[in-house]
Amino acid sequence: MTDLPRYEYVKLADAIAAEIASGKLPQGAALPGERAMTDLYGVSIGTVRRAIVELRKRGLVATLPAKGTYVIGQPGTPGNEEGTSEKEASD
Repeated sequence: MTDLPRYEYVKLADAIAAEIASGKLPQGAALPGERAMTDLYGVSIGTVRRAIVELRKRGLVATLPAKGTYVIGQPGTPGNEEGTSEKEASD
């Protein structure tokens, strides 16, 4: 059986999640800006935006308007499952 192709934004989200897991992007670190990420990863700004949404769903990053996107969690830690709110994670 062959693997199905993955969307580019999922590939990018997985790559950033791996950087978070490895410690290259530690908790509290700011992600590069959207335009910088387009150059860094060679993808469109739409792909970057969708990847950030995916990372927020995974509980790995939070975006503060006019401030940026910051690492708030590690992959595989309790409370970072998709659909888990911050309140549920703290209980």
